Amino acid sequence: MTETGFNAGTMQSCSDQYCARASIGEMATGQGSDGTTKAEFGLITSDEPLLEVIVDPGESNLGVLDTGHAATKTMIVRVRNYLSSGYVLQITGNPPKYGTHTLSTPSTPTASTPGTEQFAINVAANTSPSVGAVPVQVPSSQTSFGFASPDYATPNLFKYSSGETIARSNSESGRTDYTISMIVNISNMTPAGHYSGDFSAVVIPVY
Repeated sequence: MTETGFNAGTMQSCSDQYCARASIGEMATGQGSDGTTKAEFGLITSDEPLLEVIVDPGESNLGVLDTGHAATKTMIVRVRNYLSSGYVLQITGNPPKYGTHTLSTPSTPTASTPGTEQFAINVAANTSPSVGAVPVQVPSSQTSFGFASPDYATPNLFKYSSGETIARSNSESGRTDYTISMIVNISNMTPAGHYSGDFSAVVIPVY
């Protein structure tokens, strides 16, 4: 069952002197107001599917890159779904580019290596470099079930392929907060210039 509920109903019980009436369910819908306060009556839970996605917006400037250390950036994607069989979360967009040169991306989970050209992401709590966090279940793991895909869930290993699924839920779920970590490394052969890239979070419900 995707939903359970009680139908509205009333039961009356009487003794010689007193009567008691009890009801369960929904006896009214609509709005009420006394001029200073307002109340709305209706369904406790909606019968409509829900997919809620919140992405921290904005631009990031990673500054001047060098071959000695990785530049990093994190963004948080919050996802909640209801009355579906889950969802998949994808990150789409081209790697940072300057002119005709696009930064290299590892096609398999790879450690960050300063001095080697890399652009990649993961959804894990990393120590090298120190960035990121594991998915956070809100309010708890009793009601929220999102998880990172295996290729993006291992600390200190990064990968990038536009449109690949980086996280998912296999059932309806409360909110899961995904911290997506991006790393950028350059080599001595990387052309100097102003590199830029645009990325989007795409969440697709599964039925």
